[in-house]
This record gives sequence, structure tokens and C-alpha cells, in this order.
Amino acid sequence: MSAFMSLFAELVGHLADLLDPLFHASATAAAIVLFTACVRLLVHPLSRASARGQKARAKLNPQIAELRKKHAKNPEKLQKAVLELHRKEQVSPLSGCLPSLFQLPAFFLLYHLFSSSSIGGDANTLLDHTLFAAPLGGRWADALAEGGVFGAQGLVYVGLFLLVAAVATFNYRRTKSQMAANPLPQGGDQQVPGMGAITKVMPLMSFMTLFTVAVVPLAAALYVVTSTTWSAVERAVLYRDMPGTAGVLATAG
Repeated sequence: MSAFMSLFAELVGHLADLLDPLFHASATAAAIVLFTACVRLLVHPLSRASARGQKARAKLNPQIAELRKKHAKNPEKLQKAVLELHRKEQVSPLSGCLPSLFQLPAFFLLYHLFSSSSIGGDANTLLDHTLFAAPLGGRWADALAEGGVFGAQGLVYVGLFLLVAAVATFNYRRTKSQMAANPLPQGGDQQVPGMGAITKVMPLMSFMTLFTVAVVPLAAALYVVTSTTWSAVERAVLYRDMPGTAGVLATAG
């Protein structure tokens, strides 16, 4: 693990060296943003597949409604019928989770790299690199201790919080609009128990990013903010022809 982290640290360092002529003292922060973009490009095919799956699931709602009427008094037959319908149409209700799951290793790599005082037995010099005035190895609590919310470091986090809040609000409105246009059948999803409860809190999940940004090292927070912003733009494009999306995009524009 130590050798792997050393290689990853070298990768981040090389990217920072390439970006130094443009970003100077913030080159390492820019390297993290670039690294995040590369990860998202690799995951993009999964995101496209997830979008196709969600659109396909939305199209099945009328058929599922008919199955509910047909098997209203027999939940076991209803569940089997819904499972068979999903198999027939080759639709997986869990496909939307894959893009997020495949990004977790990259996030934890950055988290570990900028939480470790030493890498491969040597001092971790990346911790001293900054985004403007804020050290990439620091946290929001450190910034508050240095100068408060509106200190030089605190303002970096204010900017990140404002960006996350704007993206979360856009995601909230888009998700609520899509859910209203494509409601989950009454009684929940027969293929995934508990999906109904998950769907109710789903519009609020984007706001959890604010908490993440506040508690992780700034480098990991940059990954989260960049990835979240990428997701918002990506989903706006991939789901632009899905019912309930057009109004949100028109208002946002």
C-alpha cells in the first residue's frame, strides 16, 4: 500500500508540474481537478448506461401499473411478474449506483494521500500545497481556527460551499421534477425492497456534499466538488429528453 501511495503521490506531483506555468501556487489543486475529470471520463460509459437504464425503467411504469391491477391481491405473483418484466426488458434498478461505486477508490486515494503525514517513509510535502491560501491537507475547522469564516482560508471554503449549494439546488429541482413526471408506483419498487424510502430522500442527497466538504481534507473536498459539478452537467445532458427535465433546464438557463 505504501508503494502504491508513493506512485499516486508522484502522479499528482507530475500533473502539478505540468500545470504550474498556468496555475503556479495552486497547480496541485488544479492537478486534483484534472485527475477528477479523468476519473469521470473513465466512468462516463457507466453513466450513459445508467441513463439508458433509468429511461427504460420510466417507460415500464405503465406496464407495472397494469401488473399491479392484475395481481392486486397476490403480492408474490406481482413481484415475480415485475422481476420477469425487468429481465425481459434487460433493465436493472441498481445500474444507477455503478458510477458512484467506481469513483469511491479515487476519492479514498486522495483522502488517504492528504491525510498522511508521510508517504513511503518520507514527509508528505503535498500537504503544504495550497488552493489560494488554504492548505490542501487542511480542513474547514483548521481554516476557521486560522482566521474565521471570512479569513483568507475560510473564504476558499465559502466559495466551495456556495458552488456545492448551487449544484445541490439544481439537482434537487431536477430530481423532484423527474420524480413527479415518473412517480414510483404506489407501494414501492417490487424488485428492490426499500426503494420507495430511498426515493423519498433522494432529492436531498446532494446537500450532504456540504457536510463532506466541511470534514474531509481540502484535496478530497476538491474531488467531491468537481465530481458533483460534473455529475450535474452530465445528467442534465444525458437526461435532457426525459420527462420532467426540460422545465428545470429552461429555468436554470
